[in-house]
Amino acid sequence: MATSSTQLLLSSSSLFHSQITKKPFLLPATKIGVWRPKKSLSLSCRPSASVSAASSAVDVNESVTSEKPTKTLPFRIGHGFDLHRLEPGYPLIIGGIDIPHDRGCEAHSDGDVLLHCVVDAILGALGLPDIGQIFPDSDPKWKGAASSVFIKEAVRLMDEAGYEIGNLDATLILQRPKISPHKETIRSNLSKLLGADPTVVNLKAKTHEKVDSLGENRSIAAHTVILLMKK
Repeated sequence: MATSSTQLLLSSSSLFHSQITKKPFLLPATKIGVWRPKKSLSLSCRPSASVSAASSAVDVNESVTSEKPTKTLPFRIGHGFDLHRLEPGYPLIIGGIDIPHDRGCEAHSDGDVLLHCVVDAILGALGLPDIGQIFPDSDPKWKGAASSVFIKEAVRLMDEAGYEIGNLDATLILQRPKISPHKETIRSNLSKLLGADPTVVNLKAKTHEKVDSLGENRSIAAHTVILLMKK
């Protein structure tokens, strides 16, 4: 029994000594292996809504086709902004509604600042190019086009990606005219164009306290925040 203990003690001492000498203790070669990382598991991805596929519906700009896959998320948030100069001799179209005023938006299409803003919010939530890339103002076919065409295409891309509107909050910024008499008509038409329940579509209007071009009735702007929910 004493002999076994002595042998164990000497073995341990030898191992410890090997760690602090120039001849380190080495494991047999057959025990050493090379560690290699395992292949990482790829996340479940969903291809992004292809802009080129939209060309069959409204002949959009094919040069902005997105190949980058989009993650399948339970919800997505997008923000849109637009601003147009107001000039005499143009109609003032807001949310697809012709608003009586002495001036309107100077733009390549009908200049609907609200619909343009909503389109950009949807495209942004989906991770797609903005409205100016899909419907460039350098293309004569969009000259004077109704912005409802752009909304319908954005909704189609949203449906194709498997999302629906959770809720939308938009803010118009203009000094004149007063939007309150037209607000419910605009909101109702916007809901119809989006195919959304009116209770999830909100619209606010603010003046710019007579500051800069917005406050001087020389321009109009809009912001939109949208929540998309996975179907």
